[in-house]
Amino acid sequence: MSDTTGRLVLPLRPVESPVYIRGVPLSPEVRFGQLLVTGPPGSGKTTLVERLGGWPGEGYVDLSHKGWWRDRVLALRPREIHLGLPFVDQPEALALFDTAWLEGWARLRLDPPRIQIPPPRRSLLGIDWRHRFAFEFLLPAAETIVADRLARARRGTHPIDQHIEPEQIHAQVETCARLAMILHRAGMIVHVRTRALAIPERIAITPEAQRHGDKTQRP
Repeated sequence: MSDTTGRLVLPLRPVESPVYIRGVPLSPEVRFGQLLVTGPPGSGKTTLVERLGGWPGEGYVDLSHKGWWRDRVLALRPREIHLGLPFVDQPEALALFDTAWLEGWARLRLDPPRIQIPPPRRSLLGIDWRHRFAFEFLLPAAETIVADRLARARRGTHPIDQHIEPEQIHAQVETCARLAMILHRAGMIVHVRTRALAIPERIAITPEAQRHGDKTQRP
């Protein structure tokens, strides 16, 4: 699942028979009120949420915090969510626009064991936290984001666009792709879009098959 540069390439396949809400294609298995839109800066998150008529305020969730799935910010959906992620040798979670990440991105590595996964539903009356949310990852090609952010920089609407490093943007896209795979492996609902209004795609490997593969590859 890597290209010739060693970057992660997600195995994706488009959802079949998408449904359309306000002109936006969605998976028929996803309810409107489940949607959490995330992705790297400049990927089109705000465009997607606005087109859906979702909650206008951005939210932030620290995925290294136990019980993040109960955070009140997640009660209002669809909405754009910025994610705090754990990185090796970093005591605090970082978002991909935090100064510490922007300054140290070349050496920072995601720390998957610290990502908290919601517990499975334990009874028929219990809350199914793993299926309560549907993560929509906006993951255009890094080159597309670079072009879009350069155009946005000329308009001067986003201070983050004052300093654009293509390799840094590649790292943001790949970090989000790795997170999408981690959440998918955990059995959560994950879709990927190359553009805000593109047909969503599923990761084309089941969590069960991935776990089986992981076991067979261990020494």
